[in-house]
Amino acid sequence: MTIFSKIINGEIPSYKIAENDKFFAFLDIFPLQKGHTLVVPKTEVDKIFDVPDSYLNELMQFTKPIAKAIEASFACNRVSMVTVGLEVPHAHIHLIPINEAGDINFENPKLQLSKEEFVQIQNTILEKLGG
Repeated sequence: MTIFSKIINGEIPSYKIAENDKFFAFLDIFPLQKGHTLVVPKTEVDKIFDVPDSYLNELMQFTKPIAKAIEASFACNRVSMVTVGLEVPHAHIHLIPINEAGDINFENPKLQLSKEEFVQIQNTILEKLGG
């Protein structure tokens, strides 16, 4: 079982942004930018392009309002969608608010945020998401 499955199952706490029967979105605890969110299918599949076709379509539909809420929550030019998938063998998408290409460099230092900052970010996105 991957760390993401443990988060989805509630075995590891997270700052949940959205959930339905197939997908789960939560704040990255090692964010590149404030609002950096991970979106994962609840089905454990290692690589994003091994996710069943029907899931990929639904994943985009699930992800779109979250990306729009992140964009409305932070001063950014856009929300970037990145798939890397090297650290956790569970397909996932990074949604990262950016102003320039360098903002999505995973070799950049990660932000060190307090629990209170994570909760504030979570609440800001949830307010824009309408939930």
